[in-house]
Amino acid sequence: MATIALDATYTVGSQPSGVAVYCRRLIESLAMIESEHHYLLCYRISRFKLRREFLRPNATPDPRHPRFSVRFYHNPWTFWLPWQAEVFHSLVQRPPAFRFKKEIVTVLDLFPVTGKDFSMPEFQRKFSALLLEAVERAVCVITPSRHTSDQLLKHTSASRDKIRMIPLGVDLPEASLSPERRVLERERLVGKGNEMILIVGAIQTRKNTLNALKALRRLPPRYRLVIAGGNGHGSEIVHDFIRTEGLGSRAVVLGYAPAERLPVLYDAANVFLFPSFDEGFGFPVLEAMAHGLPVVASDAASLPEVGGDAALYVNPYDPEDIAEKVLRAAEDEGLRKSMIERGHERARQFTWRRTAMEYLNVYNEVQAM
Repeated sequence: MATIALDATYTVGSQPSGVAVYCRRLIESLAMIESEHHYLLCYRISRFKLRREFLRPNATPDPRHPRFSVRFYHNPWTFWLPWQAEVFHSLVQRPPAFRFKKEIVTVLDLFPVTGKDFSMPEFQRKFSALLLEAVERAVCVITPSRHTSDQLLKHTSASRDKIRMIPLGVDLPEASLSPERRVLERERLVGKGNEMILIVGAIQTRKNTLNALKALRRLPPRYRLVIAGGNGHGSEIVHDFIRTEGLGSRAVVLGYAPAERLPVLYDAANVFLFPSFDEGFGFPVLEAMAHGLPVVASDAASLPEVGGDAALYVNPYDPEDIAEKVLRAAEDEGLRKSMIERGHERARQFTWRRTAMEYLNVYNEVQAM
C-alpha cells in the first residue's frame, strides 16, 4: 500500500475543458478499482473551495475500494505534504510546488514547446519551462498517444524507458435524442432543411477554425457550421473573417458549451469536423463517434491514432480537401453508414476503466522502484 498524491486542481473550474474531463474521469475511475492505496486529492488554494463540486472523500463505502482524502497545497504553507505521500502524480504537465520522493507527470501535449504560432510568447516561455521541469523531475512520464511520446523524445530530456503511453477514455452516451428531436434541434440551430457541421473546441489558431470557415465557403449554401467553444489565441482573426466574408448567417458561434449541452449538439449534427493542427489526443473525435456522428478530422498529430479507420482524414492546410471530405461524409449514404458503425466500435475500445487500470499499474511500478 502507498499514499499517492494527485494534483486535482483541474477537476474544477468555471468552464471545464477536456483537461477537466480527463482529470475527473481518471480519479472517478480509480475510485472504483480495487486497491489498497490511499489517494490524496491535492488542490491549489485558488480552487480549493470549489472542490465540493467533485468526488467527496470516501464516497464509495465498499472497503475494497481505495480511500480518498483532500489536501490543499501552497508554497510555503504546506511544506509538510511531501512527507505524507510516497508518490505525487501531476495530472497535467507542471511540477508540484514541492519535491516529492517520487514524481509522475502526465504530458497531454507539447504545443507550448512545438507550436510557436499557437500561443503568446509569454505563455510559451512560462509553460514550456514548467513542462520541461516536470519531465526532468519525474521518474515516469505518461502520454496519451504515440505522437505525444515522439514529441517528448524530440523536444525534452525524457528517455524512452521512462515513458508510458496510455490512451484516454470516453463515456458512451446513456441515451440519445429521438430522430424527431434531432431534426427539431438541428432546425433550431441552423434552420429548416440545412445541414449541420459541428466543431467542438476553442476558437483558436491551433484548432484551425479559420480553414474550417474557408471550407464552409466552398460548400453548398445549405451547409452551416456550428462552433461550440470559447475564444482562444487567434480568435479575433476568425471573427473578422466571419464578418468580412459575410458568413454570419452560415457560421453559428455558440461560445463555450457546458458538458451537459454537448450530447444534444452531437445528436443534432450531420457531420463532426475536427481539423486541428496539433492535438495530444483529441477527446471530441471519440465523443462524436460515440454519438453516432461521421467524423472528418485532420491527418496531423495524434488524430489518426485516435480515429483509426473510422474517420475521414484531411490535409488541415487545404480548405478544398476539408470541404470535399465533409460533403462525402454528409451525402454518401453507404460511406456514412459505414463510418457510423466503425465509429461506434472505435469509441467502445476507449474506456476510462482501462485507462485507470493502466495508470494504477504505473503507480505500482513506481512504488516498487
